[in-house]
Amino acid sequence: MFSNFIYLIIVLLIYTTYPAPEEPNFTLLETSALFLSLIIAFIFFTRLQFRTLEKQISRQSSYHLDHRFNSTLSRLSITAIVIFAIDIYGLSLPSFLTSLSVFTTIPTLQALLFIGLFVFYIAIVWGFAYEAYQKLNMDSMSRQAYIFSNISFSIPVLIPWFLLSGIADIINALPFELPKYLLSTTEGEIIYFMVFLLGVSIIGPAMIQKFWRCKPLEPGFHRSRIENLCKKAGVEYNEILSWPIFGGRMITAGVMGLVKKFRYVLVTNALLQYLEPEEIDAVIAHEIGHIKKKHLWLYLLFFVGYLVFSYASFDLIIYSIIYADPLFSTINIANFDQTAVYSTALSLVTIIIFLVYFRFIFGFFMRNFERQADIHVYTLCKSSKPLISSLEKIALTSGQASDKPNWHHFSIKERIEYLKRCETDKRWIIFHNQKIRKSIAAYLAVMILIGGIGYKLNFGETKDRLNKYFFEKIILRELEKTPDNHELHKALGDLFYSRKNYAKTIEAYERSLTCLPDNPQALNNLAWLFATCDDEKFRDPKRAVMLARKAVQLKEAPHILDTLAESFYVNNQIQDAIATERRALDLAKKNRSYYEKQLEKFVKAAEKEVL
Repeated sequence: MFSNFIYLIIVLLIYTTYPAPEEPNFTLLETSALFLSLIIAFIFFTRLQFRTLEKQISRQSSYHLDHRFNSTLSRLSITAIVIFAIDIYGLSLPSFLTSLSVFTTIPTLQALLFIGLFVFYIAIVWGFAYEAYQKLNMDSMSRQAYIFSNISFSIPVLIPWFLLSGIADIINALPFELPKYLLSTTEGEIIYFMVFLLGVSIIGPAMIQKFWRCKPLEPGFHRSRIENLCKKAGVEYNEILSWPIFGGRMITAGVMGLVKKFRYVLVTNALLQYLEPEEIDAVIAHEIGHIKKKHLWLYLLFFVGYLVFSYASFDLIIYSIIYADPLFSTINIANFDQTAVYSTALSLVTIIIFLVYFRFIFGFFMRNFERQADIHVYTLCKSSKPLISSLEKIALTSGQASDKPNWHHFSIKERIEYLKRCETDKRWIIFHNQKIRKSIAAYLAVMILIGGIGYKLNFGETKDRLNKYFFEKIILRELEKTPDNHELHKALGDLFYSRKNYAKTIEAYERSLTCLPDNPQALNNLAWLFATCDDEKFRDPKRAVMLARKAVQLKEAPHILDTLAESFYVNNQIQDAIATERRALDLAKKNRSYYEKQLEKFVKAAEKEVL
């Protein structure tokens, strides 16, 4: 079930990292035909896969069939992700909706539409999986209920994104400039996200339990027993809820909520029906362990850690991809669109970072937190035997092998074996708690180091150097393809000027003017360098005036007039400088204070001449 969380987040990453092209890859008619063809092919393939599995149910052991069922489900879910990626990147479906004002004003609505498309694909998988699921589990749940249970369990993972993105859209749509400005800054984005993340983490459980259609557990023997156990453990909560996941047929329990007001204890009907009172106590003791050991707060910490991890590593990986000369040689030979390649690389890197972090780092802590919750049973119960028998019943009734591997839980067999070790030697409890403390300390140390690297990469001189090197690589590669592109030569000149590499700056601007002699921006920039360069050997005042005059003739803009005025000034033509700067000031609508200071400088120079 937790895999569905991962699938939905990957789909969200695919969508959010997609840059809309200027033109779709196909016409509307071609896109519609290909889109429908993909859906039909996916339906046919999915139906074939599960029909084949259904025919094998009576021929093989339940373990192999269960393993085959889950493998088929995973394979087809991944296929659905691939088809979704083709819809977005290959068919450019979002580009056909960009003209609709509602999606332009509130982009989150368009994102929801495409998330809904993926849910449609995955619902096809669950719909055809139903027959095999029913035969394997002897479950009387209807097909509709099975599909709805899968959807309702998974969708809440998107609630934080939906609220975060939706509220940001509303802020940007409102006629208030200050909130927009704050959201446009890096610091504002970070503060908004962190405050929002904490808020949703606290109140989110209240929304999720409503979405899951949970209801308060009725008063009686079971509720009283759970209440007494929580009271004994000193755990406060808002409510004990009946959890109707998969019709309440799963033997499971859960806890969610960081604070008392929004904390809920969840139990299914199957848990209350099939487990003995002592076994229910043991399961609830496990859930209480999550609360007492602060696992929910630590999960929030690890999510923030993912942001730090991706923030720091993302630029490094992207730079590595873009600087890979063999890769770009292949791209040039194959004549691929480099913009498409960049965006595809961006999506792949984002997804890989996400999978690596959650599969290996977050997964490690999830497994070990579950084990820590298991051994917490000794705090509230005399023995772990009731929990062991509960796990055995779960394995028996689920139809799944007890040694089935799991990325976020140890297998049931491994959990039972560890509890049995603790039964014979309580030191295993101490060993595991020490392991977690050391692991968290190591994690924090690494995240602080990575955070420091991320700060260096995204702020200050290191960021500037990397960005300049990055843009130089891109410009030079583009110039290999279009050596007569005057804009690229000018951009390269701007880059060299920012580095104070004046020889290469002049060379780049000269090449830009060779490609397009009547280029006012290149003329203006080269004139400014010749007039004001802090290295006097590169100054050429007379040529500065000539270039600036030509630039003004082509485009009379305030900044170009200012360059001509400065050129007059360095040639000691003070009155011409004053007259030209006044023209610049008359035209200027922005940054007028700069032009006023320039004019003041020239006027003072004229007064000194008189004296």
